[in-house]
Amino acid sequence: MAVKVDIKKCTGCGTCVEICPVQAIKMEKEKAVINDDCVECGACVNECPNGALSIP
Repeated sequence: MAVKVDIKKCTGCGTCVEICPVQAIKMEKEKAVINDDCVECGACVNECPNGALSIP
């Protein structure tokens, strides 16, 4: 399973895109989208200023 995005909390700031070591995150319609390349390292979860990302 990949990191989950709470679209209600995601503001599209792009912090997760910049911090992801495997480029598994992109922005679509100003919201983060996690692709299948996600390795669940947690870097984005720890850096998201809005708490919009989680590992289930």
